Amino acid sequence: MARLFGTDGVRGIAGSDLTASLARGLGRAAVRVLADGVEHRPVLVLGRDPRESGTWLEEALVAGIHEAGGDVLLAGVEPTPAIAFLTIDVGADAGVVISASHNPPEYNGIKFFGSNGMKLPDVVEDRIEAGLSDSSAPVAGEGSIQDLAGGRERYLAHLEAAAEARLDGMTIVVDCANGAASGLAPTLYERLGATVHPIHDAPDGRNINVGCGALHPEVAGAAVVELRADAGVSHDGDADRALFVDATGTPIDGDQVLAACAIAMKEAGALPSDAVVTTVMANLGFHRAMRDAGITVSATKVGDRYVLEEMLEEGVMLGGEQSGHLIFRDHATTGDGLLTAVRFLSLAAGSGRSVADLAGVMERYPQVMENVQVRSLTELDGSERVWVAVRAAEEELADHGRVIVRASGTEPLVRVMVEAETEDVARRHADAIAGEVRKHLGA
Repeated sequence: MARLFGTDGVRGIAGSDLTASLARGLGRAAVRVLADGVEHRPVLVLGRDPRESGTWLEEALVAGIHEAGGDVLLAGVEPTPAIAFLTIDVGADAGVVISASHNPPEYNGIKFFGSNGMKLPDVVEDRIEAGLSDSSAPVAGEGSIQDLAGGRERYLAHLEAAAEARLDGMTIVVDCANGAASGLAPTLYERLGATVHPIHDAPDGRNINVGCGALHPEVAGAAVVELRADAGVSHDGDADRALFVDATGTPIDGDQVLAACAIAMKEAGALPSDAVVTTVMANLGFHRAMRDAGITVSATKVGDRYVLEEMLEEGVMLGGEQSGHLIFRDHATTGDGLLTAVRFLSLAAGSGRSVADLAGVMERYPQVMENVQVRSLTELDGSERVWVAVRAAEEELADHGRVIVRASGTEPLVRVMVEAETEDVARRHADAIAGEVRKHLGA
């Protein structure tokens, strides 16, 4: 039986994969697991993104938390990293976020943070999953529910304090993805002195991530060119990532942002051990730029939780993913798109350089990504025909490229990535491998 928790919590189609009954059970099981050994009544901070299904999932979660004797502090619609911050800020025992991040509106998800503001380890998630079958009677004396007052303002102050410099004179387009960043990201950048043009900042519960946000940075790119702005920022639905475009509308991905920040921190003596953590998806150009800068790179499997685990184990203060999840460990315990934007944009402002100049610290090798919908993720490992195609591509590319084929941790997709010195070569191999996946594993 497949594991319920993926790389970013429990996620699926709201109402079918993720039901009110499951949400209620998760709330109840989470409190029982997280309260183990705790003498006081557990307190959980609960936030969500603006999806339509978030309201009834919130009601179900609260019911389950109450049944297990937990108290709830409702934060309302807030970015995922805001809940991680507020969990620590108020001294709660855990944080809970109802969000499906970058997924379409019909999806939703539930993820948990520990009292340290970090995503729960796999072993704790497994205990929560096992606890779903616990049919013991509710705890006597159900928990309370209160609104969390002043949380957003404290989170904004935290982000402002992380800026390297003010953004005075900078004109920015910010695509809020009709998600949790709406009304928050524009306020933040304006407080730092930027002239801000927000787009897709009117969530209605059904338009989150639809043709906008971090999955479509070209949307911000077109607006930047039209408005003659200096840069664009694209967030995803729960604002835990940020991607950028320069003044010409050219995309800047997480690898480029991570490289620029790593080099700047090293030059400032603020990069302990001259080391960063990334994932196996990082561009070959990133690795070469880090080598030239004298920075050591550790690579993990995909997921900012795994990046953070490696950072903690190795004592590294900076890590991130190509997708725009960056972790600045001196400021946050998880990927934070608003924090990433503050750090990258203020680095440009403080150095007097454009974001294009900053991104130019690395040469990006062409990568071709293909996502193939499959009937079962568990069949990938045993599909010999797929791996024959992978080995053939690897032999031809040798030291001039890479191939990564992996099962998604959040959707029923197999992701194929091929990197090569030219896009044509990368495309040819990616098409061949994706074709085998589609033929033998396709839904």
